[in-house]
Amino acid sequence: MDIHTHIQKEAPGSAFFTEPEQETSTRTLEGLVSYWTDRAHSYSEQNVEEMNDWRRLAWREMILSHAPKSDRLRVLDVGTGPGFFAMNLALAGHDVTAVDVTEHMLYHAAANAAGYGADVKFILHRGEVLPFADESFDLIVSRNVLWNLEYPDQALKEWARVLSPGGRMVYFDANWYLYLYDEALCAERQKKREAFRRNHPDLHKVWDLGPKRTQELEEIAFSLPLSKEHRPSWDTRTLEKLDMRIVRIVEQVGRTIQDPLEFERDDPTRMFMVCAEKCG
Repeated sequence: MDIHTHIQKEAPGSAFFTEPEQETSTRTLEGLVSYWTDRAHSYSEQNVEEMNDWRRLAWREMILSHAPKSDRLRVLDVGTGPGFFAMNLALAGHDVTAVDVTEHMLYHAAANAAGYGADVKFILHRGEVLPFADESFDLIVSRNVLWNLEYPDQALKEWARVLSPGGRMVYFDANWYLYLYDEALCAERQKKREAFRRNHPDLHKVWDLGPKRTQELEEIAFSLPLSKEHRPSWDTRTLEKLDMRIVRIVEQVGRTIQDPLEFERDDPTRMFMVCAEKCG
């Protein structure tokens, strides 16, 4: 089977950028795509581990307990990566479409979905502007996506546009690079990472990006707007401007759905959840 035949390619969706923005956006986007292309294989392995242990059902329950009540939801997974959310929700009986801007990620996602027998429509596209009609979906999900985006406020506006009235966003993220703007947080993070290296030297080697890649990613992250924002406060303000009703904010979800070692590795950064509903 040719996995590439299961990935739909759309125009990049850059019409809302001005010409100077487009030039800067292209450079930043190329850097992000390069990073996630390199990470695709190892990230896919992590997703498969999640599919094969208790986390599959833990994530599914977390998402669907906050989703609109329906036996068959129209779901959009934005920034699907290797497809964990998409596969998981498709196997729960929902109609799932998934987008990502990194083609190599979608290659792994399509292969993973085929391996698990999950029916997902994969589309190569960026998350700030979407190739879908208004009110196309009942549920939008994402994990660790908004921090990557150059225009996160535009992304949430688009996500709201393609949601049906009463539809919900359920997404997860963290202040992954706030330490670049916060000296105290940076010092605390460094202490925690040194302790993790001492306690788990073998795991640190597996998860370490290496100094060159770490520096490259930090340089990109420093230029992204959400790296300096305190979240989920920013998310609440932005969603309310879009007339989205905040259903629930969970400031820390890691212990219920994250591997304990990953939770320790990420300390002091904690993953949060945002659930918001489209009024109408």
